[in-house]
Amino acid sequence: MRLMERTVHWLCLVLIVTGGVARQAPALADSVPFWGAKASVPIDTPINQLKKGEFLWMGEAVTEGPVVMVVSITEQRGYVYRNGILIGATTVSTGRPGHLTPTGVFTVLQKQKEHRSTIYDGAPMPYMERLTWGGIALHAGGLPGYPESHGCIHLPSEFAQLLFDISPNGMTVVIGTDKTEPEQVAHPGYLAPVKFIGGQPVEPEALAPTESEVWQPELSPSGPVSIVLSQASQLIIVYRNGIEIGRARLTVSGNTPLLNHALVLSEGPSSVPDPYVPDPTKFRWLRIGVPGHLGEQGTQVDPNAVARIKMPADFAARINGVLTPGATLFVTNEALYPQTGGPMMQVVDADPPAKSTKAPKARKS
Repeated sequence: MRLMERTVHWLCLVLIVTGGVARQAPALADSVPFWGAKASVPIDTPINQLKKGEFLWMGEAVTEGPVVMVVSITEQRGYVYRNGILIGATTVSTGRPGHLTPTGVFTVLQKQKEHRSTIYDGAPMPYMERLTWGGIALHAGGLPGYPESHGCIHLPSEFAQLLFDISPNGMTVVIGTDKTEPEQVAHPGYLAPVKFIGGQPVEPEALAPTESEVWQPELSPSGPVSIVLSQASQLIIVYRNGIEIGRARLTVSGNTPLLNHALVLSEGPSSVPDPYVPDPTKFRWLRIGVPGHLGEQGTQVDPNAVARIKMPADFAARINGVLTPGATLFVTNEALYPQTGGPMMQVVDADPPAKSTKAPKARKS
């Protein structure tokens, strides 16, 4: 009898304990906040106008090629590039005074979708991508508009998930400031300012006054092709496997800005006159649905816009020689290289507490 009572008592304890665990599990998940905007701003939004917690994402525009990320502590922004072209930009929050985020070149060492800090009382760190074994990582976190983390790079929750889904282990992440990196790294634009392997700065190519184009396909003999066309910079630049292989001057007639669009080269005859496909009887550029233009998915280019774009005929022929279905084109009316006019400090819309900080020393990991 006593044995039966002890058995029943033990079973009750087990049910109480396991029931408690079952009740606690949802509470743990529910205790993870959602930080930042729930969706991307339209792709027409200038990057320097992002407000705290906002982000831009057009990962659908370039779905192949190496991925690299640049974090500007000066700007409190992060930039993600695929195949050499910007696919995402976001507001971030880096380390506060006393917990400064280290600068340098890092690689993603480990990824964990659900992670909690072993240093700071189990604080949630969803979509964690570890950069050092000392506790520095990319992850979703608070975004007050100024540096307020314990050294990690906080991202909007939705952006952190989108990045987590496409970033491989080993992805290069470059973290810099005005004092530790060249201007093109501290203030990135639409073109990847660093090499996707090693993270070394890429010096912006400049056409000589007498040059109209440069074509060097031997720099990257194979891989996915992505093209960016900028009305403001009057340039078209071609990347293959994340490496620039050519650029040329272009002109856009008329004063009306071109609309920002992402396009993919697809099989099927073009119904509009288009000299910028290998064979218009077999190929056509189709728009990709991206934030601000989701309803345009699968539609063809505007023939009036195509007619306004002029570039060297031989350069167009060279591009057509490397295009295959799946190649992508991003058209923007903005400049490819931001004009900072000097240090651009804390461009997000909230001010940190009045504290003086020393710039972190550059280090590589």
